[in-house]
Amino acid sequence: MSTPVDDPLSRERSHLASSRSALRAMREDVEALDINDVTANWVNAEVLAHQIEERIKALADLSDTPLFFGRLDYLHTPGAEQAEGADGERFYIGRRHVHDAEGDPMVIDWRAPVSQPFYRASKNDPLDIALRRRFGYTGGDLTAYEDEHLSDPAEAAKTSRLLQQEIERPRVGPMRDIVATIQPEQDEIVRSGLSGSVCVQGGPGTGKTAVGLHRVAYLLYAHRERLARTGTLVIGPNRSFLHYIEQVLPALGELTVQQATVEDLVAHVEIKGTDDATAAVVKGDARMAQVLRRALYAHVTLPTEPVMVVRGSRRWRVAAYELEDIVRELLDRDIRYGAAREALPQRIAHAVLVQMERSGEAPDDRVQDAVARNSAVKAAVKVIWPAVDPAKLVLRLLSDADFLAEHAEGILGEEEQKAVLWARPARSVKSAQWATADAVLIDEATDLIQRTHSLGHVVLDEAQDLSPMQYRAVGRRCTTGSATVLGDLAQGTTPWATRSWQEALTHLGKQDAVVEELTAGFRVPTDVITYASRLLPDIAPGLTPVVSIRENPGHFEVRAAPATTDVVEACRELLRNEGSTGLIAADARIPELARALAEAGIPYLGPGEETTRETRLTLVPASLAKGLEYDYVVLDEPRAVVDGEPDERTGLRRLYVALTRAVSGLIVTHAAGLPPQLASTTLR
Repeated sequence: MSTPVDDPLSRERSHLASSRSALRAMREDVEALDINDVTANWVNAEVLAHQIEERIKALADLSDTPLFFGRLDYLHTPGAEQAEGADGERFYIGRRHVHDAEGDPMVIDWRAPVSQPFYRASKNDPLDIALRRRFGYTGGDLTAYEDEHLSDPAEAAKTSRLLQQEIERPRVGPMRDIVATIQPEQDEIVRSGLSGSVCVQGGPGTGKTAVGLHRVAYLLYAHRERLARTGTLVIGPNRSFLHYIEQVLPALGELTVQQATVEDLVAHVEIKGTDDATAAVVKGDARMAQVLRRALYAHVTLPTEPVMVVRGSRRWRVAAYELEDIVRELLDRDIRYGAAREALPQRIAHAVLVQMERSGEAPDDRVQDAVARNSAVKAAVKVIWPAVDPAKLVLRLLSDADFLAEHAEGILGEEEQKAVLWARPARSVKSAQWATADAVLIDEATDLIQRTHSLGHVVLDEAQDLSPMQYRAVGRRCTTGSATVLGDLAQGTTPWATRSWQEALTHLGKQDAVVEELTAGFRVPTDVITYASRLLPDIAPGLTPVVSIRENPGHFEVRAAPATTDVVEACRELLRNEGSTGLIAADARIPELARALAEAGIPYLGPGEETTRETRLTLVPASLAKGLEYDYVVLDEPRAVVDGEPDERTGLRRLYVALTRAVSGLIVTHAAGLPPQLASTTLR
């Protein structure tokens, strides 16, 4: 039986097929470009060839990814004079722009202004939209559609079934984009301007990470040339997290965004050691920046001797008091230590040139440069403003009690100084047992000497776990650009975790950033987030709990598990469902659980490894669970998760993170007693 020609689904499938053909033609046009006659040299040829290669990648048609996910029928043509009685235009909204052979658009990029009503239009404010259509897909095949007639209040009030299905769709593999499901409050953040910084406080499942990544994609669309020059960077808490999110931006056609951890940014030395919590807190305190500045500028010595410059048969003398005036002026200007050191010989040379001119000579810039390179001038600079290696400066501070005491006086107390001093002073930078916090100190010292390169935009995710000094390190990377800061104060699991976003933004250098709060939960089921929220009064009093807006309440169960085999059986049970499963446990419990899974013949992966249809279970240490999501989660032994941290509040925060990783269902297993915050009204 043939399908009627006017069948809407058939027409939409036809448009999808035509759009895919048009995209293929666009790609073939780029592949056919001949650059032999348009490049002046091999450097230009290499650059152009690379640009063409990136463009070809951006035009890839992913067979299992919908080319468009929505349609807008405008009442009137946007931005055009409309004849009376004429209908508006129709636009298909997708991940990238696609045009036909004549250049007419077949799919509009979701970031284009004309696409915005797809996310913002409502029954109360239709934004000139007559019809919003959403499409449902199975793999890459268009299988359903759903219409909202925004001019009809009765229809516009309906909940979108396809939207709910897309939000709740099982997930296998890395994080997906949410371009088809962005909500109005999320869209406002995504489309906020490049000039301003934004801080997003969002509880579990509110989509803050996705919002940050889509904001990068939007900014690259709206300010491509500027950001192509200045660069963009996404900073995550660890490699597992970065691997989990790494496919989101390429799926949106953006291939140039760099990703790194804070540790990557400050990798000046090899990390060989660890700090105890007390030392790490002091080293991460913003006051250490003052200590470093004092220690660095203590190397500057006011001159007591003149400088004698010999040129041919003439001698030129710069008195000590003149040299002192030059040095004091450079210190008062508060420029970088290294920049001032480079300026000093030129200033001394200028003083010599003034004397030459007074004696009737007419020296030029070449003479000044020659004087600046004079051995006497270089020797004076070496004494007055010596070169300082940032790692050696930090090494001395942490090894030399007297040197630290001299420069930390009035800033750090005696106990704090003792906490950061190494028990065994290192002999050299190479042999030192550097800890993570030490590398951040070296980065601060490096910036005091030479300005750090600033990017156009930086996204900082899971920011609540950064120390003030780490915030400063990130802030240096966007001093002339803007930032998107993402985090949840309730999920701070470091001893130095952020207490308030305003304090954090001050350390970042973005005091004027707008703080937005996302409280609508799209990923975590109602029963799960309600259970986890019992911890909020203890871990983040005053913070607004997340409210799940999902129609599917999800599966939730608290189950006694006297033996490890009971935990394994819970995993086996959840693996019968479609999607991914995570087994999250206290770090100390991981080896035992790994052995039990192996004995049971259940294959598993580590955090960040990509799940497949055959291997859908991930064994996750609680310390690495942050930012990750699984369709189903087995949380082993909550009390052990809490006890694995140095204090109860941090432990309860770690538990809150672990409880909120599930998208569709959660089984909590325990042999020991539950923390009292969860045990009072335990569901069984």
